[in-house]
Amino acid sequence: MNAQENPLSDAAALPDLEPSIRRIAALLGQVDDSRMDGPTPCPDYAVRELLGHLTGLATAFRDAARKDLGASTAVSPDAALPVLDDDWREVLRRRLEEVAAAWRSPDAWTGMTRAGGVELPGEVAGAVALNELVVHGWDLARSTGQPYAAGEAELRSCEALLAPAEDGPNGSPEDGSPEYGSSEDGSDGDGLFGPPVPVPGDAPLLDRVIALSGRRPDWQPGS
Repeated sequence: MNAQENPLSDAAALPDLEPSIRRIAALLGQVDDSRMDGPTPCPDYAVRELLGHLTGLATAFRDAARKDLGASTAVSPDAALPVLDDDWREVLRRRLEEVAAAWRSPDAWTGMTRAGGVELPGEVAGAVALNELVVHGWDLARSTGQPYAAGEAELRSCEALLAPAEDGPNGSPEDGSPEYGSSEDGSDGDGLFGPPVPVPGDAPLLDRVIALSGRRPDWQPGS
């Protein structure tokens, strides 16, 4: 995606990051040490790396909102496998609170900023931050056997960000398309973060967003 493009240009309101942050914070209470080596929907991550990634992205998007463009916003999250420190519970909860506070500021959504080494408008950075929180919140819930639900406004924002170019307006499938996330010739579109997983056009919105992120909505540990 071109950093100058704004997937939310037609949105009536800016996305709200706080519900996704509260959900992740609630999930953390059920993550005990016995789960740290368990698998996640992210093939390269066990639960400990997923938690490390959440800590890193929370730090990066906190600083992106503040326009504090230092080391935390300069490095791609894929540059190295995340490391989880012993004090991760305290640190991650604090980082999540800081992300929520930072994106409450109207200034966070204006001007240019940087995240993952990419320069982009503040409004787009906020949408990317929300998508990361929603999708990785789902990852954590599935990895640890917990329920997960997200609000429609959050999911519509993620859908708009993730939808391949072949899809219709706002990420919806073209009329008559049998599967959501497939191009008209039946091949997968590129998507923003990798090839989407085709799902039925009438699948729940959460499943469609997860599929657009390249994950199987029916993923379970051991699957």
